[in-house]
Amino acid sequence: MDKTAGGSALKGVLFVMAAVFLFATADVLNKYLVERYPVSFVQAGRYIVNVALLALVMLPRHGRSLWHTERTGWVVFRGFVLAMASLTMGLALQRMPVGETVAIIYLAPILVMLLSGPVLKEKVHPAAWFGAVLAFGGVLLVMRPGGGLDMFGVIFALMNAALSTAYHLMTRVLARSESTMAMLFHVALVGAVIFVALASQAMPPEMPSLFDASMIVVMGAIATGGHLLFTVAYREGPPALLAPVNYVHLVWAGLLGWAAFGHVPAPLSLLGMGMVLAAGVAVALRAGRAP
Repeated sequence: MDKTAGGSALKGVLFVMAAVFLFATADVLNKYLVERYPVSFVQAGRYIVNVALLALVMLPRHGRSLWHTERTGWVVFRGFVLAMASLTMGLALQRMPVGETVAIIYLAPILVMLLSGPVLKEKVHPAAWFGAVLAFGGVLLVMRPGGGLDMFGVIFALMNAALSTAYHLMTRVLARSESTMAMLFHVALVGAVIFVALASQAMPPEMPSLFDASMIVVMGAIATGGHLLFTVAYREGPPALLAPVNYVHLVWAGLLGWAAFGHVPAPLSLLGMGMVLAAGVAVALRAGRAP
């Protein structure tokens, strides 16, 4: 049965727009926090909140199916990959503005589309290659020499894009045998275990103030809410319609980064971010028209 049957496409679009707004807000909070505390400490708090909220909201409804998996080893490994993506994202945000960081990591959806051919045996339309060239050109403009970006920040952002690509490819494979809720729960659980272990070796000299501690909790709640909104969105509308809306994340990231930190990207960086945005939307729309 089609999960989107009876759903509202407009609701789906609005849910995705709200989800990427929450993710961009979490990016801003993440940058604020990792500039003051170790990345592992911040992420430990975020993932603990994530696990607690999922258990509180989903356990009464799903019961044991919340953690039941068919391919447990791969599900756990997928959680490890996302935890490393969270780590590299935090390290990148320590060193770079939010907008430019998000622009670089949005290479991941393009890479997923290109690798879906050799890895998943799916057909990749020639238009996707044009979109990939446009997106790569945009990213090169963002991280161009002399652009003022920290070299290690760029490396961490590129590592994040590679890890996110692997994560999404594994998601597409595991979705054939695993439930969405179980995969969400294991991602949160694995991340919590990893970052609590890492944080125990890198505690901050001083514990966070009440305000900063509340920001860690808010970031975890926002990230969890974003993932849940995505789950709801894809029950309301088809992926082909919703995929381009994900790129609104770039717009939110730029606007919120400017509002929170007063950072305005250079003209060439803005052009590069626009190229990534245009390439992603165009490729997603082309995929939606494909049979």
